[in-house]
Amino acid sequence: VQLQASGGGLVQPGGSLRLSCEASGRTFSSRAMGWFRQAPGKEREFVAAISWGGGSTYYADSVKGRFTISRDNAKATVYLQMNSLKPEDTAVYYCAARNDYSGRYYYTQGEYDYWGQGTLVTVSS
Repeated sequence: VQLQASGGGLVQPGGSLRLSCEASGRTFSSRAMGWFRQAPGKEREFVAAISWGGGSTYYADSVKGRFTISRDNAKATVYLQMNSLKPEDTAVYYCAARNDYSGRYYYTQGEYDYWGQGTLVTVSS
């Protein structure tokens, strides 16, 4: 399984970006997906997660109400819509996948089986 994240870039505080993560393979719909981020000098942290069918989502408190995770299984793609961006959102964002058909979401790194290469988001004026 390969995950290709895209959509990062430079945005002003208060702006928006949408990240995409496209997965290879034919079993995308049976995978729970998540987004994590790593800011300079910090450990990688959880951002958002979604179950295989999209019916369950979960967010870190720091992004709740500003970020939305969604997925399109027909396109084998998961999205992260980021609104009201703050300088502290600056980080490399990674998508991750877990083989799972339970309908659950996962928010710890060790529970994921596959990782993308990351896309840089910089929030600055």
